[in-house]
Order: sequence, then C-alpha cells, then structure tokens
Amino acid sequence: MRQFSRHRRPQGSGQRGQAIRFWGRHAVLAALANPERTVKRIWGTREALGQLDLPPVIPISYADVADLARLVARDAPHQGLVIEVDPLEEIYLGDLLQDEVDAGSTRPLVVLDQVTDPHNIGAVLRSAAAFDAAAIITQDRHSPPESGVIARSASGALEIVPWVRVVNLSRALEEIAEAQYWRIGLMGDTETTLGSVLDGSKVALVLGSEGDGMRHNVMEHCDVLARLPISPRMESLNISNAAAIALYAVATAGR
Repeated sequence: MRQFSRHRRPQGSGQRGQAIRFWGRHAVLAALANPERTVKRIWGTREALGQLDLPPVIPISYADVADLARLVARDAPHQGLVIEVDPLEEIYLGDLLQDEVDAGSTRPLVVLDQVTDPHNIGAVLRSAAAFDAAAIITQDRHSPPESGVIARSASGALEIVPWVRVVNLSRALEEIAEAQYWRIGLMGDTETTLGSVLDGSKVALVLGSEGDGMRHNVMEHCDVLARLPISPRMESLNISNAAAIALYAVATAGR
C-alpha cells in the first residue's frame, strides 16, 4: 500500500503551549465539543454560562460584559463567552492523505497560497466544512496562526476541518499529485473554466492571495489553471467567496 511521507514543520515553529482566546457562542461551543481541543479556562456572564453544560474540570470565571471585552480583541462580539485554549495538535499531510486513500474518499482539498488575512482563512474553513472538504492546506510561514479572529470567522469550522500546515507548498502539491488528486489552480487570466475541467477526479483547489495571486512555482505545480465564470464587469472575487463557489462546483459536478 502506498505510504505518503510526512511534511514536518521546522522544530519550534508550532504553537504548542501558546494559549489563545476564542470568543462568541459558535466558536466556544465548537471548541468545547471537540475532544481534540484542550480548554484551559472559560469566562462568561452568568446568563451565558447558565446555558452551558460544562465539565467540572474546566475553571470557570463569572464576568460582566465590560470585563469580557477587556479579554478579547477590540470590539470583538464575544456574546458573553470567552475561552482560553491550547492550539490543536499539528496534522501531517502524509497522514491525512493516507487516511483519505484508505477510506476511498473523494473529498476535495483546498490549498491556499499566501492567504494571510485571518478573516479569509476563517471564511474558507467555514465553506470547507459546508461542502465536506477533507482539509485546507497552507504554508506555515505564509499563513496566520490559530486565533480568536479565525475561530469567530469560521463559526465552529476550525474544530471540524483539518488545517494542515506544510513547510514547502510546492513539495506538498507533488505529494498531493501522488495521491491521485487533480490539482486545479484558480485564476482569472485563462479561458478555461472550472466546470470544463471537473471530470469526477479527486480535486485539490489551489487559490492564491487576492493581491499577488499564486506564486509562479505554485502555479507550475498545478495540473491545470481554470477560472470561475464570473461577469467581465467584475475583476475578481474575494478569496473566501471564490473558494465557496469552487467547492460548490466540485460538489455538484456531474449531477
């Protein structure tokens, strides 16, 4: 059976031990429901905490709205709940690909090149969860760490969709190809549309940042470049919108 290698991050580059804070009902409830997530403390109003069935091992602090606001980013909509958590354990690309192959899965992958806005990462995670993507994959030094902003934007999807960080995105795309994925780079400057290249194969959708797009080396590691059939009156779409539309196209191809 094909065994995939592990793309490891450099020693010391992970977030382990660096506690982070999440806020908002969806992010907090999803973190509490995730057995892989270590929750270290929770703060909340009496009303918000009274609606939760919390395990006795989690330290609880009652706080008013003003106190909670001081625990999170400025103007963050905490909805009366804040938790402190450890980042999730890192996931290795080789392990994920092997699991997908062993399961006979055809779920898509989403590969993001230099997408650094945490709001966009969170929104892509949310779309990935909605359309049952197997994972999102980013390059470690060209993507943000886990954060409350991402968790809030993902609306719980950070706890559901595996987020794989790799050292080298081009090498990761080579390994993805070995796992029999059709690597489709999304860009506007091509005549080929996404729908015309979807043939039922396993797909890895590759998206670049809104400013610079995909780097040349990443583009060269795609099997085909395709565009979304948007109106010529629109120059481009937000990265999270483009990911959602592309994932929908993959999910409905051949129906």
